[in-house]
Amino acid sequence: MQLNLKTKLSFGLSFLFVVILLFGGLGIFYISKLKVDANRIIQNNHETLVYTNNMLKAIDSGGKDSLVLIEFEKNLKKQEANITEKGEKEATGTLRQHFNQWKINSNNQLTTLLVADIRQINELNQNAIQRKNEVAQNTADNAILVLSVLFTILTLVTFTFVVNFPEIISKPVKALSEGISAIANKQYDKRIHLEQKDEFGELANAFNSMAEKLDAYEHSNLAKITFEKSRIETIINQMKDGIIGFDEKNKILFLNRVAENLLGFKETEILGKYGPDLAIENDLMRKLLQEEQVSQELKIYADNKESYFNKDVFNVTNQDNLIGRVIVLRNITPFHELNEAKTNFIATVSHELKTPIASIKMGASLLLNEKTGACNPEQKDLIKSILEDSNRLLKITGELLNISQVETGNLQLKLQPFNPKLILANAIQTVQFQAQQKHLVIKIDAEETNSMALGDPEKTTWVLNNLLTNAVKYSLENSFIETGFRSSENHVLFFIRDYGRGIEAKYLPRIFERYFKVPGTIDRTGTGLGLAISKEFIEAQQGTIWVESSIGEGSNFQFTLPIAKKS
Repeated sequence: MQLNLKTKLSFGLSFLFVVILLFGGLGIFYISKLKVDANRIIQNNHETLVYTNNMLKAIDSGGKDSLVLIEFEKNLKKQEANITEKGEKEATGTLRQHFNQWKINSNNQLTTLLVADIRQINELNQNAIQRKNEVAQNTADNAILVLSVLFTILTLVTFTFVVNFPEIISKPVKALSEGISAIANKQYDKRIHLEQKDEFGELANAFNSMAEKLDAYEHSNLAKITFEKSRIETIINQMKDGIIGFDEKNKILFLNRVAENLLGFKETEILGKYGPDLAIENDLMRKLLQEEQVSQELKIYADNKESYFNKDVFNVTNQDNLIGRVIVLRNITPFHELNEAKTNFIATVSHELKTPIASIKMGASLLLNEKTGACNPEQKDLIKSILEDSNRLLKITGELLNISQVETGNLQLKLQPFNPKLILANAIQTVQFQAQQKHLVIKIDAEETNSMALGDPEKTTWVLNNLLTNAVKYSLENSFIETGFRSSENHVLFFIRDYGRGIEAKYLPRIFERYFKVPGTIDRTGTGLGLAISKEFIEAQQGTIWVESSIGEGSNFQFTLPIAKKS
């Protein structure tokens, strides 16, 4: 079974790891064992010798005063607590018996017996020390033998690994390096033959396949390549988009007929010339080279009219190296014309509809007035329905007119300082009736401040009214809405927070897009323009608008306007 390179490395390193682990473990084991043996000698035997020597010194002092007896008694008790050898217990007991007699009647015979007992205990412990020392020596000899064997094995394996492993890596790497050098010199008949069945073998096969394809490409029909080049040039010239090609040094490689008309140059005149040099005398070339945006809309006078082009820049790379750029100018003038026609149509229709809708609303209001005659309940319901539909149509036409103003650039702003508290109060009063119908409480959190906001009061009121209307619409019954403002050194922050269903995170980036409606919402009659218009109004006043929302927690719409500087 052939093993890949990763498996070989894993086996080799795992074996070395196990041997090192075993070597270290055995070393720790034998050292711990030697430590235990040494501790036994010191604790069990050496201390007994110290006790017996102290007792001998007490006897040799030749007296029998209380200090001698206390010293002897103290060391005898320590010895009785440190009996570890065979026969030591009996000898210590005999010593205790003779000592008790000696305390009553000290004569030479008892003294001799005490000395004999002490020497017997000494002899037992000295013999034990010699025996335990031999055990410790054997343990040390075994440790040296085992660790020496393991060290030899580890050294041999490591040496074998160090000698053989570089060959496993260096041989195929050297072969691949030679092959790559040959390919770089266009020797496409070069092949790499490796008997290894691992990753290097697969790499060699891939290299050989690449070399075969390069060889076939090198020997392909030059006429065919020339034909394909001519066909590509024809296709590029037939395209309605302007296409300009540059090399990595910004020299002109090609441009089609549309690009020739836009730049006012012929391809033959500027082919191979440095682009920045041409930009000195050509405004469009300068704009194309200076602008860093990858995609940008440009207004260019072409075909005897103002035309619009979308500029796209494509980098041409080879093995992550930049070898050139292609600039494509897409003609989007027809789309602009269609969009302008659509905007004008919407503006005209919306404007024309406002008058009859207002008349219908006024007529329905008059019908509800008892001065014009009494209506039965069914008629009143129908008239109320007409009024609701009229209000809805007026709102829709108003939104369409606003968005038409934005699209045509005819948005007129009356920027002036205004009191944010007054604007907020007007907006709240507008939606108060709708809130009461759903039993909603509007909580106002507005700070007391003398700061004035700078903006268009009418447009700002419209935005607040739209956001509050949405908050009422999407709030649960018997709940509440929080609104207010905060002022800082640079801006006034307005907020409208509801505690309704909320908006899923995936829809938040699109919430201010035109005609976008969150899927699954209860609103079926809106245009999807309210938030888009709000964004345009606020940004036109140098402000920002955003939303924070989570499913089940409601939504918090916020926008800022600049602070009016005090004169």
